[in-house]
Amino acid sequence: MPELPEVETIARGLAIRLSGDVIESVWLGQKPEPLKSSAREMAAALEHSRIATVRRMGKHIVFDLERERVERTLPSAGSGQALSTRSQHTKPTRAGSKTASAPRLVAPQAELDESVRPKQANFRQAQWIVHLGMTGRLQVCEPQAEILKHTHAILKLKSGRELRFVDPRRFGRLSVVRTGGFEARGIEPLEADLDGFLALFRGRKTPIKSALLNQKLLRGVGNIYADESLFRARIRPRRRASTITRDQLAKLLTSIKEVLGEAIALGGSSISDYVDADGEQGFFQLQHRVYGREGEPCVVCKAPVKRIVIAGRSSHYCPRCQK
Repeated sequence: MPELPEVETIARGLAIRLSGDVIESVWLGQKPEPLKSSAREMAAALEHSRIATVRRMGKHIVFDLERERVERTLPSAGSGQALSTRSQHTKPTRAGSKTASAPRLVAPQAELDESVRPKQANFRQAQWIVHLGMTGRLQVCEPQAEILKHTHAILKLKSGRELRFVDPRRFGRLSVVRTGGFEARGIEPLEADLDGFLALFRGRKTPIKSALLNQKLLRGVGNIYADESLFRARIRPRRRASTITRDQLAKLLTSIKEVLGEAIALGGSSISDYVDADGEQGFFQLQHRVYGREGEPCVVCKAPVKRIVIAGRSSHYCPRCQK
């Protein structure tokens, strides 16, 4: 699953490429799993909105949208221009596409009845929230590019390009917040101060690794970067959070910020199928000191790196360096 550095890298790339562009129309697939908001609500918020910026919040990618005025008066469903539910969910096709041979139509706008997009502008500061899940990707493509099998959303842009959401395993989620103000749970690790960080673990009897992965406490830190941060702080992942001293937690916070910062600078870690907004892999996996290195010598003391399972998640550590 993409963690904070990967999501930050993707969001930065999308912000450069998409800020200022306008979403002209939206196609959404038939699979229900990716949609946390209804198709109608999502289309109503997205279509004819300008992408003000793209940013990360925790493991979410947030598209801040603007709509200063209604582009035009849209016909009602009774005018004969409303689209059927079937045609709304028919995947677009391109010449020479290698996708399945089922009949497909050009990506339509969502139904144009007034219950979907009223004449009054109700989405002036809406947000489109994307969580990539395990295998989700956001691709900026030319319209003639092949539409991949597991494409669940296509946004047609005024620039002539398309933004596509592809997710083979369908753990990713798409939603809209009509009035803006989306806020992920937990504190932002790159902005955390020591007092706020200490308060997260006060009295907690869970292993420190589990606490770091708890998104209600600390947003965006995942398995890779928890292991790497604990190694640099010389703390064992099974250590009970409440037993760690103030000085050790201060070192852990510093380590988390260092690891995340270095990972962002290197474009994240491409362990499985992660690529950034330009389709490029990250390079931080070449700097891992413990994650994925079971049985290999510790980079500090040469003791073999161990792997254990904590709450169903693999954890890697050095039994000699970490206490």
